[in-house]
Amino acid sequence: MSSDLQHVLDRAADGGRITPDEALDLYVDAPFHALGRAADAVRRRRFPDNIATYLIDRNINYTNVCVTACKFCAFYRAPGHEEGWVRDLPEILRRCGEAVDLGATQIMLQGGHHPEFGIEWYEETFAAIKAAYPMLALHSLGASEVVHIGRVSGLTHEQVIARLHAAGLDSFAGAGAEILTERPRHAIAPLKETGATWLSVMETAHRLGVESTATFMMGTGETNAERIEHLRMIRDVQDRTGGFRSFIPWTYQPENNHLKGHTQATTMEYLRMIAVARLFFDNIAHLQGSWLTVGKDVGQLTLHLGADDLGSIMLEENVVSAAGARHRSNRLELISLIRSAGRIPAQRDTLYRHLVVHTDPADDPVDANVSSHVSSTALTLTPA
Repeated sequence: MSSDLQHVLDRAADGGRITPDEALDLYVDAPFHALGRAADAVRRRRFPDNIATYLIDRNINYTNVCVTACKFCAFYRAPGHEEGWVRDLPEILRRCGEAVDLGATQIMLQGGHHPEFGIEWYEETFAAIKAAYPMLALHSLGASEVVHIGRVSGLTHEQVIARLHAAGLDSFAGAGAEILTERPRHAIAPLKETGATWLSVMETAHRLGVESTATFMMGTGETNAERIEHLRMIRDVQDRTGGFRSFIPWTYQPENNHLKGHTQATTMEYLRMIAVARLFFDNIAHLQGSWLTVGKDVGQLTLHLGADDLGSIMLEENVVSAAGARHRSNRLELISLIRSAGRIPAQRDTLYRHLVVHTDPADDPVDANVSSHVSSTALTLTPA
């Protein structure tokens, strides 16, 4: 390794800011183990308690009808399609109740951009969930839904966000980010808002007191430089707002969609991105490993490369699974993965507050039935 590259690694490991060009050099050329050690040093300094966290939540998909027609998505159906469906409010509330019974603290309500769903649909749904289950955090939707709701209802982004927040939305998910860099984003989602618009919506949300996460879908044909540019765009907004709670990279799943000729990012590309993200995001507290798309063994490795969180057990997940993600887990398994990585497991809430710290294996929960699955859509759906 060159002395210049070593100097950049040392500076980043000590908490210094690195430039996008330096991040690209690290991503492409830094020896893997040296890169991982530097990222882990940042994590250790930021989280000296050696805790790694997980969450219990449920993803509730309220419709698969969508007008955006992203090429990478295997979940959506066009309006009028015979396989289109909508979950009614009683069914959504039933699923919330099941989640609470299984210990969930968060609901991630997400779905397609239905052409008939304006702001009133979301206000009614969020208000009903909060009235029935006030203990659940609604970490839901994202910037893309704000843009869509604004078009349907003739509202500004600021008006949409304010009304969603007043109805019960606690924070936005990082959904819809995919890749924010212009060329690859247009190639995979030509009808979706631009990356600049996605960031503008998030910046507006942060200003209004609605925090969010930021995500990155890797492996749809973007270059290494475009990957780092995605990080740069997020960091610039975070410098102004401080509203991104965590960064969550994950890998594109290539089955059952219209994005031809591309394969998902390799395991090594993903792990290097985890490490570089920890070094680059000196202004974002948390970094999540995505076991759902890369597998539990790789997810565990992220805990040695800067990640401090393994995300959710995911009591329900349908969107990424439709594109080929086959990994499932349960609470005991995630606790075991964290502990065998030499870390102390802790269940967290949406704000990353520790709810239960599993310091003694003898006190681990025995409810292995708290696990992830793909829900059956039979008998629970209303045609769109």
